[in-house]
Amino acid sequence: MSTREHVELAGELIGLIERRITDPLEILFGSADQVDPVRERLKIEAEVWAAQLMGPDDGLAVRTAARLIAAVFPSDGPFDPADEWWATAFGRVVARRAGHPGKEAVPFATAGAMLGITRQGVHDLVKRAKLDRHPDGGVTTKSIRERLSQPQERHAARRHHH
Repeated sequence: MSTREHVELAGELIGLIERRITDPLEILFGSADQVDPVRERLKIEAEVWAAQLMGPDDGLAVRTAARLIAAVFPSDGPFDPADEWWATAFGRVVARRAGHPGKEAVPFATAGAMLGITRQGVHDLVKRAKLDRHPDGGVTTKSIRERLSQPQERHAARRHHH
């Protein structure tokens, strides 16, 4: 885990929590006075969560990702973010540590977004047996996570995805 990646992830988590949790509380309370102590505590916790998401304990990383997703993306349905989300610092670490939560396979376009490559790049990796095709279509999230866990892929992925 690089310091730059940690700082980027913690900053993104703080912004996400501000928009999704503390700002709405401030609106409901009609004042920042009661929310400011929570906001300050969440800034500290965001540093801890970033360390857990990027740290050596896979189980802790997955549990932390699940808790954060449940808190900041509440929904009655399964978590299924837009492909662009996978290019965020939080999206990248979730892809690497947990894959796509709740999905065994994703379409080629989503796999490309998770890997930071084009859909054609995903097709090429499947053809070369570097990613596993799912029997029901798409690419297995397990093979995406495994590819992202390879050190050389972590540095190459994402840098050319826009």
